[in-house]
Amino acid sequence: MSPHAALAHSDSAWKRAVYQADRVLAFVTEVPAALLVLIEILVLFSGVVSRYALHQPLTWSDELAGILFLWLAMLGAVIALRRSAHMRMTALVDIASPGTRAFLDLFAVVAAAAFLLLVAHPAYDFASEEAIVTTPSLGISSAWRAAALPCGVILMCVAAAIKLAAVTDGKRLAMAVGLTLAVGAALYFISPAFANIGNFNLLIFFVVIVGLLVLSGVPIAFAFGLATFGYIALTTTKPVNVIVGRMDEGMSHLVLLAVPLFVFLGVILELSGMAKAMVRFLASLLGHVRGGLSYVLIGGMYLVSGISGSKAADMAALAPVLFPEMRKRGEKDGEMVALLAATGAQTETIPPSIVLITIGSVTGISIAALFAGGLVPALVLAVLLCAVVWWRVRKVDVSHIVRATRQEIWKSLIFALPALALPFIIRAAVVEGVATATEVSTIGIAYAIVAGLLVYRQLDMRKLWPALVDTAALSGAILLIIGTATGMAWALTQSGFSRQLAEAMTQLPGGTAGFLAVSILAFIILGSVLEGIPAIVVFGPLLFPIAKQFGVNDVHYSMVVVLAMGIGLFAPPFGVGYYSACAIARVSPSAGMKPIMGYMLALLVGTVIVAAVPWLSTGFLK
Repeated sequence: MSPHAALAHSDSAWKRAVYQADRVLAFVTEVPAALLVLIEILVLFSGVVSRYALHQPLTWSDELAGILFLWLAMLGAVIALRRSAHMRMTALVDIASPGTRAFLDLFAVVAAAAFLLLVAHPAYDFASEEAIVTTPSLGISSAWRAAALPCGVILMCVAAAIKLAAVTDGKRLAMAVGLTLAVGAALYFISPAFANIGNFNLLIFFVVIVGLLVLSGVPIAFAFGLATFGYIALTTTKPVNVIVGRMDEGMSHLVLLAVPLFVFLGVILELSGMAKAMVRFLASLLGHVRGGLSYVLIGGMYLVSGISGSKAADMAALAPVLFPEMRKRGEKDGEMVALLAATGAQTETIPPSIVLITIGSVTGISIAALFAGGLVPALVLAVLLCAVVWWRVRKVDVSHIVRATRQEIWKSLIFALPALALPFIIRAAVVEGVATATEVSTIGIAYAIVAGLLVYRQLDMRKLWPALVDTAALSGAILLIIGTATGMAWALTQSGFSRQLAEAMTQLPGGTAGFLAVSILAFIILGSVLEGIPAIVVFGPLLFPIAKQFGVNDVHYSMVVVLAMGIGLFAPPFGVGYYSACAIARVSPSAGMKPIMGYMLALLVGTVIVAAVPWLSTGFLK
């Protein structure tokens, strides 16, 4: 029984009251958040139709989408906090004793609540200051947009309070609150000493404190926020309101609206049966050869990643279709989940990758160029993964497997054609200027819904509402990380650290090759600890200018960075992507630890090849 259900059936009046409060919070956040996702789709799709088909651009569509987007991000963050769905690094938490794990879970909520209380008043001040600004197209006060920040912070405080009110272990709760207050008080009282140690403060706040918070299971967004608030409040003379301003800046890039829209597209693909149709066609082609379904998994991830944008959605679309048949053919669970995780890392550069969208938003690199540059590097890694599969299955007996007839292949191809066409429709729409990288997802959503209803007839419209809510929650979790990481990156830049880092990197031995080698190593580590998006937001503005000094093309460097982070994200024991793959496949993480090493080595070799041959990333750029 879930905690919420347990509260609902409790005899305690207090617990029933907590449950009712939780249900009210769910209603006042989930309903508007789901409607906002739907409205954003309609607004952007209307903009595309009006501009391209009617030749009458809607000048206000982007502005309205931007106003609603911040509300979507903050309400989604509230839903994610209520559902305990904010991104955490739980490798150490999961191996702790049950008592320690319970304490760390409580501490994570208390720490998040501490950050929210600290920024509540600055968020209100920020929204008040924005009231005097008028939007250019709609002519309304910018406070309508900025008010999302204090409202979201207050609602997250309510969500945290409800979670803490439901706790029955008062002793552990008191310990978690006491630890948070004690650490905060200790830092405050020793703050005069920070004035004398210069940039060593960066080590204290952004390495030690962030590291301890992340490893203890505090959600990454709140770990970044707490460290940044502490650094600015205790070591500088800058007002803490600047944190909220930087959060607003990081979360307000309209290009990031592609995140919830592509997440929702991934859900539609799964519900409509389009992903299954593609996989069945590939299986009819290759199912009879040694390791055929493993090749199908690699190819299927390549195709699905090109239209969903979410690794969890990609894996969830393919694993349930392929794994039962792979088990029948003698594949071991460990081998299957290892390959699934490896394909997740391999396809990180395939558009519309959310990480590529994030890079474009924080560095100013063309999203269309990043999308064009990501296809071949992923193909290089796919070939290397296929080589590993071939080596592992070269002696497997496949004489008992029946080969699909030519008629069966043609039938599956015809059935899969509408699904196979979607990646090309999306990419053509961007290349031909029909829609921007943000708007093109709405074309994909409309196409997938029509195909799901009329062609595949598997799309259950009743499942769209929870899909909208899930989209808002995942988007809020991602965007809050981007917001707090933007504040952290700003603090690093203002400290002069970026200049010192640039000087250190330019003095590395080996010139450009040495810089790329260090970048690969650094982003593998960052990918395993921080995941791709926060690592990019924090270190992208610092390292991309340095890459340019070495003469490294922006798109080329982006591919190297993303592939390296993908290895870190999906490599055990710290890569959270690996554990997501295990959860989706319902396989014990220990089963895939040994098989995945060969795949990770192949991915590393592929990343080095991509780094050494810039043409693989830039050869198809206009």
